[in-house]
Amino acid sequence: MEAYRVEATISQDGMLTIRGVPFRAGDTVEVIILQRRKHEGAECRLLRGKPIRYVAPFDSVAEDEWSVLRTRSSSPA
Repeated sequence: MEAYRVEATISQDGMLTIRGVPFRAGDTVEVIILQRRKHEGAECRLLRGKPIRYVAPFDSVAEDEWSVLRTRSSSPA
């Protein structure tokens, strides 16, 4: 089962309306309602929709940290 997440606000009369869901009329769905904490998700949304740029994506990372790659003066040549 695939999940679909949407954020909505309860109206003054206690009604919850969710528009634009990716389901057809007559589909059976399961609805779980969780209260969003005030601080939860605010930080995550800061980067949502921002472009991702990779700088040198194929370069080695921390290559000098690998002890196997370190050259030792006592190792035979």
